[in-house]
Amino acid sequence: MEHKDLFIQWMDEGLVSFPQVLLTHYSSLQLTEAELVLLMQIHAFKQKGLHFPTFDELSSQMTVTASECAVMLKKLMQQQFIHIEQGQAPGFESYSLKPLWKKLSYYMLQQSRQSSLQQAMSDEKDLYSCFEQEFGRPLSPLECETLAIWIDQDHHDPVIIKAALREAVISGKMNFRYIDRILFEWKKQGIETLEQAREYGQRFRKHQNSPEQVQRSKKAVPFYNWLEQ
Repeated sequence: MEHKDLFIQWMDEGLVSFPQVLLTHYSSLQLTEAELVLLMQIHAFKQKGLHFPTFDELSSQMTVTASECAVMLKKLMQQQFIHIEQGQAPGFESYSLKPLWKKLSYYMLQQSRQSSLQQAMSDEKDLYSCFEQEFGRPLSPLECETLAIWIDQDHHDPVIIKAALREAVISGKMNFRYIDRILFEWKKQGIETLEQAREYGQRFRKHQNSPEQVQRSKKAVPFYNWLEQ
């Protein structure tokens, strides 16, 4: 048989699509390599239209015996990685991998939530450090409580809180009351991103530095006084 004919034969047998995330995280689901291959073989048979392969058919594609396949399948069903569905026609049964996909999706969701929680904790810790650095001293218990309220009750993004701190530094108003007023104003204006906060602050500083404003004051004010809003 020529190489091209062999390649055509391989392609005629089809390709098997399998989630990469399962190959990456199967051990975290407490699956062994043999159990993973068994699940992949079931998935491959189903894609070929054989929804309930026998133990002999499964073992013929693996390095385990038919009896070992039976033991693994029983364990996988007990651990709710797979179950048998009854078809509408009498005697028609099918292996379902839906429990496996549910377990995998739940695991990935938990991983995402844990990652988000760790990131939030890291951002909050970094936020306290930024305030202490700008204030040049440790924060008081009341100031720490205010920061916690901004995050937990007012639901201000740490990035936005840092932007408000920067605005206070530019304005020379280094106190929590002033920063709280900035955050209140931004929330009222629907400002949710760092870019929006920057544009809003620059717009008011530009207005304060306009010729009309300069004529009204003996000295141009280089910042927007949020407490006067």
